Amino acid sequence: MINRPGGRVLCAAAAVCTVLSAAGPAAAGASGTAAVEWSAAHGTSVASGTRWTEPSGTGFGAALVVEGELRNSGTECFSVWVRWTYDFVPGPYRKHATQCGTGTAPVSVRLDPYRPTTTGQLTVCRGSADTRDCGPAVSLTSWPVRG
Repeated sequence: MINRPGGRVLCAAAAVCTVLSAAGPAAAGASGTAAVEWSAAHGTSVASGTRWTEPSGTGFGAALVVEGELRNSGTECFSVWVRWTYDFVPGPYRKHATQCGTGTAPVSVRLDPYRPTTTGQLTVCRGSADTRDCGPAVSLTSWPVRG
């Protein structure tokens, strides 16, 4: 269980919880969690940014928002892929950004609604067609524990 000052803990199953903070940074919006930095790399590309939760557009629970950019310093194409696991059932990786050659591409991912039993991973892969040649995946749903 995660407990944060000024936040409330939501639990779905006995051991699976998430926190909705009462006061996050401006990027998180009212009633969202504080922004958490993320980054993933592979080859000549690095993807980085912040992620947070905010009130769901459905009116119940939270939405998970992931924003950032994919930077490539080489000549090949690289892509950002995200996979969600719902109630311990992993879904397929889906492409969210591609940068071919030197430059940057925005990364914008929103999962709404975001449930306490949902986990997510982000990875950077060479090319734009598949996830055969990728860097290490990073969690989009692990949150810092603060006392």
